[in-house]
Amino acid sequence: MLRIAVPNKGMLSEPAWNMLAEAGYRLRSNSRQLVVEDPDNDVELFYLRPLDIAVYVGRGTIDVGITGRDLLLNSGTEAVEHMPLGFGASTFRFAAPAESPINRLEDIDGKRVASSYDKLVDDYLKARNVRADIIHLDGAVESSVQLGVADLIADVVSTGTTLRNAGLRVFADPILHSEAILIRSPRVAPDDDRLTILGRRIKGVLTAQRYVLMDYDIPVSKVAAAVEVTPGFESPTISPLHDKQWAAVRVMVPRDKVNQLMDRLYEVGARGIIVTALQASRI
Repeated sequence: MLRIAVPNKGMLSEPAWNMLAEAGYRLRSNSRQLVVEDPDNDVELFYLRPLDIAVYVGRGTIDVGITGRDLLLNSGTEAVEHMPLGFGASTFRFAAPAESPINRLEDIDGKRVASSYDKLVDDYLKARNVRADIIHLDGAVESSVQLGVADLIADVVSTGTTLRNAGLRVFADPILHSEAILIRSPRVAPDDDRLTILGRRIKGVLTAQRYVLMDYDIPVSKVAAAVEVTPGFESPTISPLHDKQWAAVRVMVPRDKVNQLMDRLYEVGARGIIVTALQASRI
């Protein structure tokens, strides 16, 4: 039985749950349920704190887990990134007071850096021969400079609004671009059959989230032009209609390009253009 750890709460939890549900796995029926057995799929789900998932996978008996790349690198365990999941994107950066002379990575040398990800930051700086005093803080670190705990911070940045409100500005290159990832235990081979099935199901759901199915009718004389607009994966499905001068085309297209593609197809001569959402796929 494959043991899977999923976030019990936090920004990664709901997308992870939805992804596994679409992949056909049984989820918990209430928030107090921390373990779910799914004998039909030969898996067992464990709802754990996001901060702990990499530890359980790297050092415990959990086979695979869903967590953030930043959390994996900060865990210091031997858990391995198996595949990116395409949600929960974030950027990890240094930030200093707006009036501070700290502007470059080299300026951090000898300074105090507050972060919730102390190992990740320490490893990053040591790899670049920068010495700093890393101060671990749980939760928000934006106030640490104002309160005299640190000279600068290293934290997750989205829009930067929170940092600006705290009188901070980002500088230097990003420390890390993070996102949700599937990680595996060092005891589980990358080609393990159970992991292969899980990965195939997840990829099918992710593909279904990024693509839609498009159907349209097109004059036979303009099929080639339409196929240039919507080439699909391998090739579109083209079927003859009762009117032999027309053909029906079915093809998968990127969800975020639907309206532009419909406009282009209409200009080419396509009519009866219909878009259908996908629930799952195997590509």
